Amino acid sequence: MDLERYSRQLLFSGIGEAGQRRLIDSRVAVVGMGALGTVLANHMVRAGVGFVRLIDRDFVETSNLQRQMLYTEQHAEAGLPKAIAAADMLRAVNSQVEIEPVVADLTWQNAEELLADVDLVLDGSDNFQVRFLVNDVCVKNGIPWVYGGGVSANGMTMPILPGEMPCLRCLFDAAPAPGTTATCDTAGVLGPIIHIIASYQAVEALKILVGATEKVRRTMLNVGIWDFSTSSIDIAQAKRPDCVCCGQREFEYLQPVTGDDAISLCGRNSIQISPAEPWEVDLNAMAARLSHSGNVEQNKFLVRFSATDDIRLVIFADGRVLVQGTDEISVARSLYAKYIGM
Repeated sequence: MDLERYSRQLLFSGIGEAGQRRLIDSRVAVVGMGALGTVLANHMVRAGVGFVRLIDRDFVETSNLQRQMLYTEQHAEAGLPKAIAAADMLRAVNSQVEIEPVVADLTWQNAEELLADVDLVLDGSDNFQVRFLVNDVCVKNGIPWVYGGGVSANGMTMPILPGEMPCLRCLFDAAPAPGTTATCDTAGVLGPIIHIIASYQAVEALKILVGATEKVRRTMLNVGIWDFSTSSIDIAQAKRPDCVCCGQREFEYLQPVTGDDAISLCGRNSIQISPAEPWEVDLNAMAARLSHSGNVEQNKFLVRFSATDDIRLVIFADGRVLVQGTDEISVARSLYAKYIGM
């Protein structure tokens, strides 16, 4: 193992050679390879974390390039899955790190398989349903994780050490009601806030991985970059004995969900429909069948089908479908049934 590439990190007293060797022996999962996730994964790989799993359900589009630092116009043109494109870029950065891309939606069916074998989980997601799922897995298995989020010019982050600190549901018992908070659909997002928040997440991750847990911040940090505001909320005493997750140890988000799962994707005018049970799609056969009904583009990861000038369906090998061009779940389900079958 070549430690020279980490020479500047070795000189930092908080890490040193012992800490660097702990990083090399560590395993991290990044959930979501969008704006936050690309920064997080970049930091972990460059810092020398030995194993990094990249989990993402989506593919690269040109609108991502404003803030998602690992992708290029070529990735968008090819319609590459984000996990695959990110892994390719990061392998060129550090060949000593084992990078595992996973093109999948994180659900109750696969969450423990994908997260329970790592030392730390980093939140690069964009919705509370996924974060509550991550929280359930991490609390159940005693795995530290670092929450982060950003929209408009504002962001927040906090580390979570199960058993020592409040979990996410101690602070947010339920997801914010629709329409009550700003989203990237309604407020947009500036690239720098993403990089700032993800960098704060990465710092806490490094502390945890090298064993410097006494240095881990016990606050929720809020940052606003347009008006240059910061605040830090002490959460050390916020752990709730009656918390459904870490108090009562009821892991609701790991329970089976019946029927298909349809969700609106932030900033995309798109609905994702996931089948109740994953099924392996023959992409070649799917492309051939849909070619009779509209324009079809295909790569080895997905099929893109233009049903109309305004509506496009993106079919993944695990049966997930993105219906682009609508934010109405009922419309998306109708199109799914018409072209894919229920």
